[in-house]
Amino acid sequence: MRHVIIDASQLELEEKVVAIKRVTKVVKGGRNMRFTALVVVGDKNGHVGAGLGKATEIPEAIRKGKEDAMKKLVTVALDENHSISHDFIGKYGSASVLMKKAPEGTGVIAGGPVRAVAELAGITNIRTKSLGSKNKQNVVLATINGLSQLKTPEEVARLRGKSVEEILG
Repeated sequence: MRHVIIDASQLELEEKVVAIKRVTKVVKGGRNMRFTALVVVGDKNGHVGAGLGKATEIPEAIRKGKEDAMKKLVTVALDENHSISHDFIGKYGSASVLMKKAPEGTGVIAGGPVRAVAELAGITNIRTKSLGSKNKQNVVLATINGLSQLKTPEEVARLRGKSVEEILG
């Protein structure tokens, strides 16, 4: 996963809470209740990140999740019609997310966790299918992993020492 350090203070970030789980720990005196919040942040212009926050109260867990997500921002290579530059499968653990390039007017065809990441990354045309694990945290991380590994045709051409026309055919 390519992590480029991005200064989050200069970006107008939006946040979306993907999941809130109540976690119980049984101790001698009874049960300890805590909350875990999975938060995705993005600027809808090619930057997106996900974070996990844990606290005894939900708002505090969301705040911590947002801070964690801002530390883990990645850059996404978008093409001219706000789709991804090529088809790709993102993997994290046993979760895989198939992401397919889509023409203008397709919209975001994706399930809940993948949709949150795609919309906050600024992708408006994409088709996706979540494969393997249905765990929301792993699906979000697989999506971000896949988006961070996308390359533009210019990057591929530079790496191969060819022109963009030769790469695109």
